[in-house]
Amino acid sequence: MVVAASVVVAAGAVAGVLSAFDDKRAPDQARPPEVSASPRLAPLPAVPSPSAPATTESVSPSPSPSARRTQSPTPSRTAKRPERTSTAAGRLYRHPDSQVLDWVRSHSGDPRHAVIASRIAEQPAAVWFADYSPQTVTARVAAVTSGGAALGRVPVVVPYAVPGRDCGGHSQGGAPDLDAYDAWIDRFAAGLGSGEVIVVLEPDSVAQSACLSAGERADRFASLARAGRVLKAANPRARVYFDAGHSGWNAPGRQAAWLRQAGAASPESSDGIFSNVSNFHTTADEVAYDRRVLDALGGPAGLGAVIDTSRNGNGAPADGEWCDPAGRGLGRTPTLSTGESRIDAYLWVKLPGESDGCKGRPGTFTASYAYDLASS
Repeated sequence: MVVAASVVVAAGAVAGVLSAFDDKRAPDQARPPEVSASPRLAPLPAVPSPSAPATTESVSPSPSPSARRTQSPTPSRTAKRPERTSTAAGRLYRHPDSQVLDWVRSHSGDPRHAVIASRIAEQPAAVWFADYSPQTVTARVAAVTSGGAALGRVPVVVPYAVPGRDCGGHSQGGAPDLDAYDAWIDRFAAGLGSGEVIVVLEPDSVAQSACLSAGERADRFASLARAGRVLKAANPRARVYFDAGHSGWNAPGRQAAWLRQAGAASPESSDGIFSNVSNFHTTADEVAYDRRVLDALGGPAGLGAVIDTSRNGNGAPADGEWCDPAGRGLGRTPTLSTGESRIDAYLWVKLPGESDGCKGRPGTFTASYAYDLASS
């Protein structure tokens, strides 16, 4: 993975079904799902905290080339796009299954407990679907969306199974090919229900697509455009956002050109773009960048952006370090009311404390890292 990229680490975990790497976890670590959240709070005094041994795990899957498809499949159902409406602040959904909540429930006596519980675990978080399991994905998505609907809150879900994701970096896995991915998205969409839901569609899938050949990239973009149509047809109240990378990566014009090919300018597929997932760039930089991308993208005036603020409280490291860099802090609390034009939400997509692979195993919640973020 290039240094500028978002660091998106999949631990093979999904909403409601959390799988461990093994049964011999360090006490500092929790079992790995992927849920995300984070607030900007004042520093606290240091509390002694044992550190888990730093481990780095690198896996290198190669993207499987798919046959060139001349036409992107379309969903079997079409639906009129509803008027875009704003959502009240404070209505984002916190799903009850996450690694940080697991850790909080099982470590009540830990001196870091109060800080991690109040500053990270209480925040609403995105729920990642990072494994390819077509037989169960509909029910697992439905468990999240129905949970949010029951409380009158808006869940954030992250489909993350496109073939060749992460270009052979840490995030091993995904569907075996694009035809299988299309079928998986159909099943994912079937679990969206009828309530409001935000879909962060495939982090890194557009911004990091330079690693693909021109034919592979065209095929991926066709699948992403189709995915947006399928998701919005299944639930017209779903808001679907496409990958814009972040302000330290591709130039806005280049990113917008790719996004246009991937369907992000079409209201049948898209509500706009997302940026800064798993990265550290300041909210101000992301707001400015996202507006430039949206201007270059074109499309309806209602297209907006959502920003991952989970770990950007102190901005990005000057040296470009991406793997659990020291000195980072929690960013703005998740909200659907940003007060910024064209910025629809600040979200916690990457869960603070889930390691990029340096302070713990990739994708695993590590309490010492979470505490450092929450007290910086």
